[in-house]
Amino acid sequence: MTTQMDLKPAIPPLPGLHVLARNWWLLLLRGIAGIIFGVLAFVWPGITLLTLVIFYGAYALLDGIFAIGAAFRGGEAQSRWWLILIGILGIAAGLLTFLWPGITALVLALFIGVWSLVHGIFEIIGAIKIRKEIDNEWWLVLSGVLSVLFGLVMLIMPGAGALALVWVIGAYSIIFGALLVGFALRLKTHSHGSR
Repeated sequence: MTTQMDLKPAIPPLPGLHVLARNWWLLLLRGIAGIIFGVLAFVWPGITLLTLVIFYGAYALLDGIFAIGAAFRGGEAQSRWWLILIGILGIAAGLLTFLWPGITALVLALFIGVWSLVHGIFEIIGAIKIRKEIDNEWWLVLSGVLSVLFGLVMLIMPGAGALALVWVIGAYSIIFGALLVGFALRLKTHSHGSR
């Protein structure tokens, strides 16, 4: 005879996974914002650097707000600190670009590089923490690796031309956004399956 205790997983669920699964729609919104930002970069390839800065600032600000929103919607403090850190970095990046719109392409590239590198590292750490709780955590790992690689490229070669910078950022945003959408939909399935 099967009891309720027999149906529990052998490994206790991670509080961070519960927070992510419950807030899957915030990850979905972050992914959609990334895709929209990336598409805009390709649709308007002759975009001026100032416009790029404004688009990037809006994207980073939204991403930061969604990350902090996910962190404060539940979970223990120890399981949500990395979301808060990512959110603070995103909001700071967005505000800096609005407060300092005359930023040069070189400084913007370095700033985006650091932000992407830190973001990617925390995504990889998060994926490692939830790997026993959810199938296909590779979405988050791949997103993190992509962010780290993108950040390194931006730090190593910040002097790329403005148009190349727009296309690289656009491609990164579309791929990153698509991976976040895929991970969010996987979390949605997990959240419905764990009820």
